[in-house]
Amino acid sequence: MSSPTATARAAGAPAAAPARRSGPSARAARPGRRRSSLAGLWFVLPFAALFAVFLVWPVLAGLWASFTDRSLASPGAEFVGLANWREMLGDSAVWQSLWTTLVFTAISTPPLVAIALAMALLTNRAAAGLGWFLRLSYFAPFLLPVAVVALIWEWMYQPGFGMVNGLLTAAGLAEVAWLTDENTVLAAIAITTVWWTVGFNFLLYLAALQGIPAYVYEAAALDGAGAWQRFLRITLPLLRRTTGLIVLLQIVASLKLFDQAYIMTNGSGGPGYAARPAIGYIFEAGFTGLRIGYASAISYLLFAVIAVVSLVQFRLFSRKGETA
Repeated sequence: MSSPTATARAAGAPAAAPARRSGPSARAARPGRRRSSLAGLWFVLPFAALFAVFLVWPVLAGLWASFTDRSLASPGAEFVGLANWREMLGDSAVWQSLWTTLVFTAISTPPLVAIALAMALLTNRAAAGLGWFLRLSYFAPFLLPVAVVALIWEWMYQPGFGMVNGLLTAAGLAEVAWLTDENTVLAAIAITTVWWTVGFNFLLYLAALQGIPAYVYEAAALDGAGAWQRFLRITLPLLRRTTGLIVLLQIVASLKLFDQAYIMTNGSGGPGYAARPAIGYIFEAGFTGLRIGYASAISYLLFAVIAVVSLVQFRLFSRKGETA
């Protein structure tokens, strides 16, 4: 005679859920989980300590310095409240340098995205041997130090013997004072930056393109879609997240412009300070004017601008990703 449990199972009734473990065995398992959690914390601790020492503490120390009159000329510092912040808001040089940074970001970001995408499309469709050569050629400038890049382009922009002006005169155009004219100096630095850093965006786009399955394009071709339609309806939508990442990274990097502008203008910021970015003015206030407290206040203004722009950009692309 079968048991009631067996009869119920034969009739299709759900089996009873296994009873939760209790007693000594369950209590013995909890210390093991606790020990594994503590072991994970020990692995994280070295990174957390370095993060606190080299990032969290400098951020807090810089914020405190912005409320003091700290100077490199004197060892002490007195609390001055919002004096540095009020002076900063009324300093026209702060807003000029910030505007220069925003203009540079606006003129350098679109070509750094569009040219990188074009190079990635070309490399992705090239033959194996040619593709290797293109990858090396496009990414090689990104490996150069900023001082080398600035020196190369300073010579190329020189009037009389520079290659850029030589090409202009060969085409029947007049020479341009690229680095000594306030109307062209920022554009010259933007061109240099595009040549130098576009290789990084190119690699991101190339990796994303190689991740698109080939059968998607084959199915679209069978449906009669041309090359331009496949690019607009398949490639661009599937690269939306990569484009959002590249735009976000590029905007943040452009807002931190300093090295190439400082070197190519010999630290002067160009004629009429037309190429002095916000970090350049922070450097001048802190290390030329010796006013660390005032420079800290300006740096936090720039930090706020970068944070706001990054959050807006992130929200825009996240909404596009949700509606896609």
